[in-house]
Amino acid sequence: MTMYYVLIGAIALVSWLVSNKLKSKFKHYSKVHLRNGMSGAEIAEKMLADHGIRDVKVVSTPGMLTDHYNPKNKTVNLSEGVYSQRNAASAAVAAHECGHAVQHAQAYEWLSLRSKLVPVVSITSSMSTWVVFGGLMLGAAAGVGFGYYVAIAGLVMMSFATLFSFITLPVEYDASNRALKWLKAKNIVSQEEYAGSEDSLKWAARTYVVAAIGSLATLVYWGLQVFGGRD
Repeated sequence: MTMYYVLIGAIALVSWLVSNKLKSKFKHYSKVHLRNGMSGAEIAEKMLADHGIRDVKVVSTPGMLTDHYNPKNKTVNLSEGVYSQRNAASAAVAAHECGHAVQHAQAYEWLSLRSKLVPVVSITSSMSTWVVFGGLMLGAAAGVGFGYYVAIAGLVMMSFATLFSFITLPVEYDASNRALKWLKAKNIVSQEEYAGSEDSLKWAARTYVVAAIGSLATLVYWGLQVFGGRD
């Protein structure tokens, strides 16, 4: 168990560092004001309109970096620091979330696959570690008996979360690429503003990379605990 806590601690540290860097970048580029004076909400509405999307609403949501697209009620939810602000950071985030709306409208396959996994992951992710641990306590490392099959079930449950985290990567990178392409093509941002938007989205994407690596490392660790003790 000591190695598990070391692993979790290391992943948490890297995640914290990347998250802090993202917040720092967002704060920095929030000072790069847009020459066109458009707010995040206005940019989002324009991007949706330019892609012929009329059934998605742009709304404000509380918190910082709580921005997301909700495919169930078709809303682009922008945090308070993005919805009304007029800077490179808000432009990047608003366009990125609209990128998800465009993916949804165009039935982007990776987004569709991730959406199908959401109900499964919401159930299995919170209990998978405990199921594996319970199996080990029942003697799973010996490779026989009820405990072994319990641990295997836990690993399968855990693998769904890992799969979900890796499927999220192309979804997020594609949304950012769509956002940056549109911002540049429509001259929404200047060259300096574009550089800020690109850098902001780059660091946002890295938070998902860290999460995916952490999920895989956890799965491998518990897999070794279950299968490693077998001769």
